[in-house]
Amino acid sequence: MTDREAYVPGPARGARIDKDGEKWTLVLVRELRHSPDKVWQALTDPAHLREWAPFEADRSLATAGTTVQLTTVAAPAAPVAEARVIRADAPRLLEYNWGDQDLRWELEALGGGTRLTLWHNIDRRYIAMGAAGWHVCLDVLDRFIAGAPIGRLVGADAVTFGGWQRLHAEYAKQFGVEPPGWPPDADKH
Repeated sequence: MTDREAYVPGPARGARIDKDGEKWTLVLVRELRHSPDKVWQALTDPAHLREWAPFEADRSLATAGTTVQLTTVAAPAAPVAEARVIRADAPRLLEYNWGDQDLRWELEALGGGTRLTLWHNIDRRYIAMGAAGWHVCLDVLDRFIAGAPIGRLVGADAVTFGGWQRLHAEYAKQFGVEPPGWPPDADKH
C-alpha cells in the first residue's frame, strides 16, 4: 500500500465561517510541524504549489504587486485566472485574489512549527466543499514539506476520494448548510 492509499484525513476541525451579509468567508486554522519559512515557500513557490495546491502558478506569489496566472487543476477546461498579489510579508502574511475570490494566509510561529490561518471567501453554496478541499490540500502540504509527499489531491480526484466525501458532510453539518448534490455520482465511486 502506498502512502497515498494509506492516507485518511482526520475529522473536520479548525474551521469556521465569518459572515458579512451575503459574503461568507471560510476560515481554516491548522497547526503545522514546520517553520514559517518552509510553509511560506510552499505557499509561494510554483514548484511547491504543484505538489499540493488546487492551482498552478506561472510565477512566485512572494512579491506584492505581482500579477500571476493561476490555472485551476483537475477542472473542466483548466480555467485560468489572473491573480494579483496584494500583500506579501514573508514569512507572515500573504494575500492575493483567485478570480473573484480573495485568499489571505497568515503564518504565526508556534514552538518549532507554524499556526497557519487561511481566510477564503467562497460562495456559500460551496463553502463546505471548499473546507473539505482545503483540509485535504493542507494535509498534502504538511506531508510534502515533511519529505513524505503523497501527491496533489484536488478537483475530481479529491471529490471521488472517500475521505473528501466524509469531510464534506462533516463540514456541512458544522456550518449548518445543506451539502449540494454535486457531483451527482460521487457516492458511487
